[in-house]
Amino acid sequence: MKKMESYEAVLVFSLANGEEGTKALTEKFKSLIEAAGTLEEIDEWGKKKLAYPINYETDGYYVLYTFTAQPDFPAEFDRVVNITDGVLRSLVTVK
Repeated sequence: MKKMESYEAVLVFSLANGEEGTKALTEKFKSLIEAAGTLEEIDEWGKKKLAYPINYETDGYYVLYTFTAQPDFPAEFDRVVNITDGVLRSLVTVK
């Protein structure tokens, strides 16, 4: 069995789907992480101004996930993030 690693993932959600859309995306990724590892913390930074427009949007909803998982999970997590509508940007790093 591989050693569990500690990770951080920052996701920026689109505000085009409203508050319900951001809550749904937050819960979707929370359940995805809990299914494959241990979720330590969710830090919702909330609505922030983007440094530059992304898809003609100037604001985004930022969420930081801190979790531990197997080393092969971040690649799968990143794949799911990239095919999910409503995610403007993402970054997963080893803590």
